[in-house]
Amino acid sequence: MLRVALCDDEPLALERLQRMLARLPVVEVVDVFLTGEELLANFEGGIDALLLDVEMPKVDGFDVVAALARRHWSESDEAPVIIFVTAHSEFALDAFESGAIDFLTKPVRMSKLERAIERARKAVEARQARRRLTEVAGQLNALKAIHGKAMDEPHLWVRKGSARVRLDLSKIDWISAEGECVRFHCSEESFLERQAMSAVERKLASFGFVRIHRSAIVNRDRIEGLERTRWGSLQLRLRDGAELRVSKSFEPAVRALVQRALAAVRERD
Repeated sequence: MLRVALCDDEPLALERLQRMLARLPVVEVVDVFLTGEELLANFEGGIDALLLDVEMPKVDGFDVVAALARRHWSESDEAPVIIFVTAHSEFALDAFESGAIDFLTKPVRMSKLERAIERARKAVEARQARRRLTEVAGQLNALKAIHGKAMDEPHLWVRKGSARVRLDLSKIDWISAEGECVRFHCSEESFLERQAMSAVERKLASFGFVRIHRSAIVNRDRIEGLERTRWGSLQLRLRDGAELRVSKSFEPAVRALVQRALAAVRERD
């Protein structure tokens, strides 16, 4: 029997997870906590696995993992394996895969929960919990050192080599479509992600990004000039030197955007 504790600041999410776990004969839920503070104050050990929400007020999932990693664990009472649960699917999933047993996104699907519980069971049987928890804590500390805790700043998580890194939206100059992928162009590098252009447009529209062509989205703060080419089409010039054609269907929106930008400059002057 796998002894499990749950921690999530959303009561409804906790209740749903308890009902799902009750359907698994190998699991016994022995503790439920609504905050990270409550968990750390009352956690007495004897737990095989901890299903832990990432983002909670005051003491978040990161803090809980770090605090548990600092505890002294005996051979007879090893640290619990960690299964992260979060509503934010864009989180740095790859950063945790080598340390945490699994990473579930809300709403949790039964098939993925069963897979995560099976991984936890095997890890406990193999007595690997302490090593895994230490690895997770080290990764979280590294992420905090790089990114701090400013998770509310507009950003995306993108792939860089074999890792996932945080990309602030303010660093993106423009975005191009490449087959079934999009490429985020920054000043000195670019990042290729498997996403639909329309989905990226919807996600970034409220952050100052505008579609100018079927295959191009630009950061309006990077626009340096607008001119008409000798063939009669409009062309945007960006600060990084890129020159991007504006398709006919997007010309009215781009003209209005540039006019508002010029008006804002005149008001500041």
